[in-house]
Amino acid sequence: MQLQGIDAFSDAVSSTFVPLRVSTNAPDRFRARLRRTTAGKVEVTEVDARRHLVERTAELVQRGGVAHFKVSVQLEGSCLLVQEGREAVLGAGDLAVYDTSRPYSMAFDDDFRAVVLMFPHSLLGLPPERVRELTATRFSGADGLGAVVAPFLAHVGEQLDRLPGPARARLSTHALDLVSTMVATELDVRSSADARRRALLARIHDHIEAHLTDPGLNPASIAAAHHVSTRHLHALFRAEGATVSGWIRARRLERCRRDLTDPGQLERPVAAIGARWGFPDPAHFSHAYKSAYGEPPSRTRGALHRE
Repeated sequence: MQLQGIDAFSDAVSSTFVPLRVSTNAPDRFRARLRRTTAGKVEVTEVDARRHLVERTAELVQRGGVAHFKVSVQLEGSCLLVQEGREAVLGAGDLAVYDTSRPYSMAFDDDFRAVVLMFPHSLLGLPPERVRELTATRFSGADGLGAVVAPFLAHVGEQLDRLPGPARARLSTHALDLVSTMVATELDVRSSADARRRALLARIHDHIEAHLTDPGLNPASIAAAHHVSTRHLHALFRAEGATVSGWIRARRLERCRRDLTDPGQLERPVAAIGARWGFPDPAHFSHAYKSAYGEPPSRTRGALHRE
């Protein structure tokens, strides 16, 4: 299907895929070609077009309809896909998954050619909420499973409409099986990596708890004890919305607060409690404690005297 002008293209892609908003900075010079084939509930479309922006807005999503996944294989040119706060830059040979039930955008900065598979969520055989963890994630067409899946999907787009119905159906099933395998494998890899990360972080937390009285406790000593770089250590805590030094300080202050409210330590001076848990300077201890709990340590201790 040869299309002249951005309006004709916008109407065509909205009817071929799902309602979309399309724009370009050169509407009068816009040209495109669509070639669409169906195999059951799987739709395969080859898009050959000039630069433009495609947006699946929240308003368009709210109009409802069957939720689909789309898999785009970049054959020529490049694309910036944005969904769920993630960005994927696709070059020739790369592919990515995205979800029509969530807003997304695709920006093509030059002439391009791509093959797009669209199918209902149910056909992928994976929980949609798990698949969404990988939307707008680039799968390289140069290595890993992407190097197997991308060429296969590219050839499906070229050959599907030339095959009889039964062969077309089997080929589309194989295509979905490959996509499902690629997505499931990546999810397993990420789950395993996340489990290892959390196990390491738990060991680090235990190490910090056991060494809170050690004045030499710092990011360098912690990293060395766990055979990781300080950069990796900081990244682990940053992923949890924390810092290493901040975590150590918070745990030390909590131990101070526990001792200050312990009747059995009523005779221990406030400054001595601070020094025991890594705050040898009384003024610094008082300032850090007040910042954390809204009152100086002496007031916390005074409450114990009044009881």
